[in-house]
Amino acid sequence: MTNNIDLIPFTPDGHDSLQKELEHLKNVERHEVIAAIAEARSHGDLKENAEYHAAREKQGMIEARIADLEDKLSRAQIIDMSENQPDSIRFGAWVNLQDEETGEEKKYRIVGDLEANIEQNKLSISSPMARALLGKKLDDVVMLKLPKGSKEFVVLSIDY
Repeated sequence: MTNNIDLIPFTPDGHDSLQKELEHLKNVERHEVIAAIAEARSHGDLKENAEYHAAREKQGMIEARIADLEDKLSRAQIIDMSENQPDSIRFGAWVNLQDEETGEEKKYRIVGDLEANIEQNKLSISSPMARALLGKKLDDVVMLKLPKGSKEFVVLSIDY
């Protein structure tokens, strides 16, 4: 039986994304690498066959990723706040912030550690910035400590 410590929080989108990656690895990449190994094998001597060794290495990486994804998905706890729409910032929220000093707006989503991707503006729930935002409401001022000093942001919107 799984206890709460083992659970991994996911947004519904993040869970779907990992599920699709797992299906692609199992149904496409696994078959492609098996075919590549068979092709390389047909070329003869395996000791000096770079194609064979590269394909076997790729197969090992694919199988390791499949095992990793299966483990994480088996412990997934999907948290969907879109049903009850809390009025404060929680897991899964899209938060629009405005820099008090420059007026620049930024939009972030608070997600699980495995979904975090700063290029997609997805903040890990365990990051200092996400922790500072949790529980804040519309029009709240948030003081964030950044590498170049502190900045104040106003919460412009919260969407789920």
